[in-house]
Amino acid sequence: MNNTKKHILIVEDEQHLAVGIKFNLEAEGYRVTHVSDGPAALAAVENAVDGVDLVILDLMLPGMSGYTVCETLRARGWDKPVLILTARTLVEDRARGFDAGANQYLTKPFELFELISRVRNLLTHYRPQAPAAPAVRQFEFANAKINFDTFEVEVGDSPVRMTQLEMKLLQYFVQHEGRVIPRAELLMNVWGMPGHARTRAPDQFLRRLRKTFEPDPAHPRHFLTIRDAGYRFVSE
Repeated sequence: MNNTKKHILIVEDEQHLAVGIKFNLEAEGYRVTHVSDGPAALAAVENAVDGVDLVILDLMLPGMSGYTVCETLRARGWDKPVLILTARTLVEDRARGFDAGANQYLTKPFELFELISRVRNLLTHYRPQAPAAPAVRQFEFANAKINFDTFEVEVGDSPVRMTQLEMKLLQYFVQHEGRVIPRAELLMNVWGMPGHARTRAPDQFLRRLRKTFEPDPAHPRHFLTIRDAGYRFVSE
């Protein structure tokens, strides 16, 4: 693949780290720009003559956090992929990053080959959601009631405890109801992993959703596996 037209913006205030990433991405054939703070990142995206195809974004930046940078880009309608690269490792940080609009989340220290793999994957397979639907806050189907803001779930009249990742997957299914979602898309947008990653996580989590919501998990009506294509959620 010819990468010369792909423009990557690195937003990183650790100069030595940014220089190393820039060098290696340029060796892969990408065009790379580096800035050190949030306002400069917003200006770089807005003013790039040939556009920016991907942003590698640190969270702890001078003047403006990476969260705010990502939220501002999304609010302005910029729909290209964002890969957060940060030393923040808490689940809460990861969730906030995805909520801000990031597509993938990689923690420092990291392996260079994994970063390059994620960059290649995002630039090759990422497709913006068109048009982006407002986030679903509450949803009901079958005999289930879900509040995504408070994490309250009821099936029948019984409360159900669900993990943050289970809720994120469920919300993604709800927001894309009826559409066949490829496995790679789930890995990238829910787990923040490369789409080609070898993991059984989607299947394992789908079984947990079926066990929670399906009257007969062995014969699902709502959370469907489409052979050789992906997964599909139908509420009715």
